Amino acid sequence: MKFAALLLMLSIIAGGLSAQTPTPLYPNGIPNSKPAPSTYKENLNEWGGVTKVSIPTLTPYLLKGGSAHTAVLVIPGGGYSGVAMGHEGDSIARAFNKIGVAAFVLKYRLPSDSIMVDKTIGPLQDAQSALVMIRKNAKEWNVDPMKVGVIGFSAGGHLASTLGTHFDKPAIEDKENISLRPDFMALIYPVITFGGFAHIGSRENLIGTSPSQQSIDLYSNEKQITAETPPTFLVHAEDDNTVPVQNSLMFYDALLQNKVKAEMHIYTAGGHGFGLHNATTKDYWFDRLQEWMDANGWLNK
Repeated sequence: MKFAALLLMLSIIAGGLSAQTPTPLYPNGIPNSKPAPSTYKENLNEWGGVTKVSIPTLTPYLLKGGSAHTAVLVIPGGGYSGVAMGHEGDSIARAFNKIGVAAFVLKYRLPSDSIMVDKTIGPLQDAQSALVMIRKNAKEWNVDPMKVGVIGFSAGGHLASTLGTHFDKPAIEDKENISLRPDFMALIYPVITFGGFAHIGSRENLIGTSPSQQSIDLYSNEKQITAETPPTFLVHAEDDNTVPVQNSLMFYDALLQNKVKAEMHIYTAGGHGFGLHNATTKDYWFDRLQEWMDANGWLNK
């Protein structure tokens, strides 16, 4: 774990970014939590995901000078069993900094009955708390509180789309009435549905092995879209055998039905979990995202 952290820090230094020390989301106590067992300790799994997260953090990648910047909350994937902080976290934050966007990487609690009273709402609590933290500290961090979006990958895309479709269902105390709605969403090979095209691992980790139909529908986010859902950018590959492309297609169709502005890029190949670089194409989806953000007025001129 220490070696992985050192590599991450070296990559940050090499990139010339101003990544700060991870900030605890809950300095005054973690909601919906139970004391973690002594065996419940953070670790790296075989694919480099951080597992057994019990203390969620937000790591800012800030920009110096200029007017208040657009900000993006970055939510890595990992099937709700790990958090891919490298290629779906740090690398994404650095890419946003290069186009003049501040980024904040979320290390969220993974749903577990061992550390949570209700595991189904734990990740959403962390995502909503992160959005509140960004907006609450907007002046200090030189970001525009009216231009705060979210990007999520795989199961992180499910959490990001939950944030964007459940903002009227607060899972946290919001005494200052700070908006829980992201201004835009980017969903990259996202888990969306818990129905027929679900990624079973993500579904079982979040809502259990025998969920009610009510829970399945609640977290099938294509069913939660309204006219108030934030504008959305989607990326997926046709040959994704982990999270079927139908997840993005269903979400996009529901956005159209509700007249929500959306753009979708479907690649013939690329599989799942390719991060910034889909090796099967010369097209760079992040360029398409930059163009979409620029066209919608979310980039500083």
